[in-house]
Amino acid sequence: MKVILNKDLSPLGEEGDVKDVAKGYARNYLFPRGIAVPYTDRTVKLFEARREEIEARKAEKRKDAAGIKEKIEALELILTMPVGANGKLYGAVTSQTVADELGKQGFQVERKRIELPGNSFKSVGKYKVAVKLYESAAAELTVVVQGQPLKVETPTAAPVRRDRRRRDEEAAPGSAPEAPAESPAPDAAQEPVADKE
Repeated sequence: MKVILNKDLSPLGEEGDVKDVAKGYARNYLFPRGIAVPYTDRTVKLFEARREEIEARKAEKRKDAAGIKEKIEALELILTMPVGANGKLYGAVTSQTVADELGKQGFQVERKRIELPGNSFKSVGKYKVAVKLYESAAAELTVVVQGQPLKVETPTAAPVRRDRRRRDEEAAPGSAPEAPAESPAPDAAQEPVADKE
């Protein structure tokens, strides 16, 4: 089914592109979210009228991507992660970790636009990461993973718990266990049972 994209959708395409997609994908995902419209004579005319506006937005995005690319490539992202005795990381550095750190630096990048070699880093070192920006523009980010030795605490002995009954017996030596409570007196409103003679 042919559709025209209303918005940029990675990796499908950009605003104004004509794409051929599965009917279910179009009906269940693209159309309800306003990402695309069906390819008809009417929608083609509407997009032709907006062509200049769309091209101006694309040029602006290219310009912004070039500026962001320079800033990201000048950046060296330093991540400090806990490591074990063998130098391996506890956990791993993933694209989400890099996206979060870039967010702290003021760059809003989706994690799916960050490509790590091997999908994650599991050891200390210096890595090059590709960050897709717009169209074919991609920045090469330097990520330095530093290790921080994990502090190992020696376990302390847990306090000894005593059995409740034993504790109560020790608290009151020689005391007899409590007698059950007496039953309440009969109500005065109740008639006494007559004795048989």
